[in-house]
Amino acid sequence: MKEEKRENTEYSGNRVSNYINKNTLKNVFFFSGGIILFIAGVIGYGIILNLRTVPVKELMAEKGIKKIDHPLIVVDRKEYALSLYNDTTLIKTYRAYFGRNVQLAKTRKGDLSTPVGEYVICGIDSVYKYDKFFRLSYPNISDITEGLKKGLITQQEFDTIRDELKGQGCPRAGTVLGGNIGIHGLGRLNFLLKNLPFVYNWTDGSVAISNESIDEIYPLVKKGTKVVIK
Repeated sequence: MKEEKRENTEYSGNRVSNYINKNTLKNVFFFSGGIILFIAGVIGYGIILNLRTVPVKELMAEKGIKKIDHPLIVVDRKEYALSLYNDTTLIKTYRAYFGRNVQLAKTRKGDLSTPVGEYVICGIDSVYKYDKFFRLSYPNISDITEGLKKGLITQQEFDTIRDELKGQGCPRAGTVLGGNIGIHGLGRLNFLLKNLPFVYNWTDGSVAISNESIDEIYPLVKKGTKVVIK
């Protein structure tokens, strides 16, 4: 009698267990499928938005500009935008990504912020882990002056960086102010990040644009091109 009761209990327990397992697997399947469909929908929407992008050469032709003689780049952190100008004429605006600490201006190494101010492209690297890299003259005179006032750098470091800036070179990156900041592409993450319908800030302080965007800008800028970040 006891043995029969035990068998019935075990049988009932197995039925409940099988029912729970089947329902759990079904719920996991539907949940996973929902996530995949959502991500696919988000990326698909981003792809549609990117299809509307007009090549810079066409925009130049519309404005009667054959060559960009005086390139200027203006970066707006609030609008997540990088705009290319020929002198005062706006040519094209690109979506931009910034340092993870986008609310604050860069003041030191490792703060994950993007610098604010007027800089120039002091170096161009056409082979970079994030496609291409336009290195900026950060820290500039204003940055090192503020750094000296706050005691972040020494007078000797100030003098060294000032002389490097005067020589149109890229300032050293070895101080507490940081360095090696610039404009670059998205690298291997290009397809994913460029097709998101929202901006995900992920850099260490540099300005990022899609690989296609930096490839388009590459032949239009040069060392010495002014870059304003606001």
